[in-house]
Amino acid sequence: MNVSHEWLGAFVPHGLPAERVRDLITAHVATVEGFERTRAELAPFVVGQVVASERIPDTRLSFNKVDDGTGTLLEVVCGAPNVTVGAKYPFARTGTTMPAGFVIEKKKIRGFTSNGMLCSARELGLGDDHDGIYALDTEAPVGTPLLSVLPLADTRLVLDVLPNRPDLLSHLGVARELAALTGTTVRLPEELPAAAAVTPVRGAASASAGGVRVTLADSADCGRYCAVIIRGLKVGPSPDWLRRRVESVGGRSINNVVDATNYLLHGFGQPVHAFDLATLGGGAIGVRRAAAGESLTTLDGAARTLDASVLVIADASVPVALAGLMGGKATEVTECTTDVLLEVATFAPRVVRGGRRKLGMSTDASYRYERGIDDAAVESNARIAAALIVAVAGGEVAAMASVGTDPAARASVAVAATKVSRLLGDAVGPEESAALLRAIGFATTVDGDRVTATPPSWRHDVARDVDLVEDIARLRGFDRLPDALTAARLGTVPDHPLYTLGVRVRNALVADGLLEVRPLPYRAGAERPLVRVRNPLGEDEPFLRDSILDTLARRAEHNLARMQGNVRIFEIGTAFLPGDGASVKEAIHVGALVMGARRPPHFTESEPPAFDAWDAKALAERMVHAAWPASRVELKPAEAPALWSALVDGTARGVVTPVALDAPVWASAAFGVELTLGKMPARPPAARGAHEYERTGGADRSTTPARYVPLPTTPAAEFDLALVVPDAVSAAAVEKTLRGVSGEMLESLLLFDEYRGDKVPAGTRSLAWRLTFRHPERTLRDKEIEGRRAQLLKTLEKELNVRARTT
Repeated sequence: MNVSHEWLGAFVPHGLPAERVRDLITAHVATVEGFERTRAELAPFVVGQVVASERIPDTRLSFNKVDDGTGTLLEVVCGAPNVTVGAKYPFARTGTTMPAGFVIEKKKIRGFTSNGMLCSARELGLGDDHDGIYALDTEAPVGTPLLSVLPLADTRLVLDVLPNRPDLLSHLGVARELAALTGTTVRLPEELPAAAAVTPVRGAASASAGGVRVTLADSADCGRYCAVIIRGLKVGPSPDWLRRRVESVGGRSINNVVDATNYLLHGFGQPVHAFDLATLGGGAIGVRRAAAGESLTTLDGAARTLDASVLVIADASVPVALAGLMGGKATEVTECTTDVLLEVATFAPRVVRGGRRKLGMSTDASYRYERGIDDAAVESNARIAAALIVAVAGGEVAAMASVGTDPAARASVAVAATKVSRLLGDAVGPEESAALLRAIGFATTVDGDRVTATPPSWRHDVARDVDLVEDIARLRGFDRLPDALTAARLGTVPDHPLYTLGVRVRNALVADGLLEVRPLPYRAGAERPLVRVRNPLGEDEPFLRDSILDTLARRAEHNLARMQGNVRIFEIGTAFLPGDGASVKEAIHVGALVMGARRPPHFTESEPPAFDAWDAKALAERMVHAAWPASRVELKPAEAPALWSALVDGTARGVVTPVALDAPVWASAAFGVELTLGKMPARPPAARGAHEYERTGGADRSTTPARYVPLPTTPAAEFDLALVVPDAVSAAAVEKTLRGVSGEMLESLLLFDEYRGDKVPAGTRSLAWRLTFRHPERTLRDKEIEGRRAQLLKTLEKELNVRARTT
């Protein structure tokens, strides 16, 4: 939202510099993310007075002596025909940079020396008039800065307005907040005429006034529609003050009628549209849904095909505007227009939003309608708009029709002062809370410790007591909140198992050096069935993902496109699968993707090896053990294209798989791991004031407390086993047997070597393990170690046909 400092001062006479207004608004209302001095390029210009002038023979030029306040008369050559002795004009001294970018220099012209320049409106960027220099009607002494004479200097503040505060999308809305912070009163700008004194013809569904019948097809789509008939006006350029208001917020002056509607938009937050009354067919206008196949060419010249999802303004036969979006080209106000129908209405946010997305367009009006406008101010804004148009374009207000129903009264909200104090950590009495809320338009009553507040019509966001607490906190000032830590009681509701499970996996992956990403869960289509979003953010990705690796692959491709081939990322998020009928099954997945260098380069290893399938398998094992630490975990070979399937207590929980990427030739292979952590329950939402917490029975094996043991005080005994293992026997099976026979004294078991070649029989390979044993109370004897070794070899040969390697 662009806010003009000068325009804001017309609503609330605060008398503060722009920097102070910026700081107040940021501290108490909304973040000011932009601060720009407008017309700063005119700062070097001064008021100059022509004290003598003579025509240069055989030319259109004149030779003038100009007083610029320095005490020395300057000789200036000028080509404008309206130079008058004694008149004052904007003057650019030598060395001044003009708005067009060139610098005024001392020049010889027709034998005369020119020391500066008398300026026209176009040369100053104040209009298109270039026929003569810009005459100043001022008593200011010569040498006075031009910006002190012309009300041009301003400061533009750019507010970051959140969706829940649409009342701040206007100068009036910001003025209300500033008035509360400075203790002043909001008023209508003095430049506005008195509101039009016209009595509207009212009706719930239709009304006729001034020869025009206004109808509403559905009050749910349009709560209030005011049509004001103005006859006998003349379309032309806007007066300077109105043009400056429009330009102060970054707009462009078009004509007096359109500029007046934009004044209401930016000044009061009320979108207003003017129709050329002569172009409306059948003496009728109404709000309805478009019929299939109807079309409309809008003001931007685009022909748009409509359907029933789009709300339109129509005359007796065809659509003439898109409700809340844009007017039609055929009913545009032009220089030939003499009679207009002024539309001031409120449309349902959901309908405007649906039409905007359907047609792929966005306007200042739709931005405000989608967030909600002050529905109680429609008629008063219509009177202000009508009076402003008559003031700048002439004519008279002939009639006004107001169709629709009155908005429902805002519900009161109560809050206890003790709750305010508890949430803010500071003592706030009920009278102080009530006074702060009254300052921003709330009607309040105090009953003991309880404050009851009724929000004003422009505050749609207040529904609960904590909403009042938020307003109280920001108006008092967040800097007044205490920073002392106070005693707090932890909640008694346990964390959901899916949350704690995700925390364990996240910690394990971060410890492994992976980076967490949080992409949007959308993707393009695929051969398999996917869940389509009704209103996708982009038509190129209209489906919800059914795999976390889908979005991780896109992130990896994003990195590869920027020459970053070392990728190690993960995400914990939701995957979506089509259910029965229109239902959707949701599950919490964790996915990890690795590619590129296995570790950072070092002077001892300038080119580290790349991640391979075995790295991905090891990563999967760590992920599964982190998620289900007390469960039996296995990784078994899976069907292509997957490499391994992760089993938890015999149930498949995920896969290890290569990931196909749109990758350059220099990129290494990518591998992914995806696990299903749990399913999201599909239950209807709880009723207001109720809950749907699911009480789980039994112990959660995944949350078994960790056991800590003392650091060892006895020496360890270790030995290596080199084994000849048949290809049909997996290393996991050998490891399982080793652990089962070794007993409790086995401290660690590490597979550190694999060999295939002519030194082992065909159909076998050599695998080497390092076993470490330790007794907690004494040193192990050699006889015990040899006995344990012999028992291991005997069991391996008997159960798996695995023998010790002797060569």
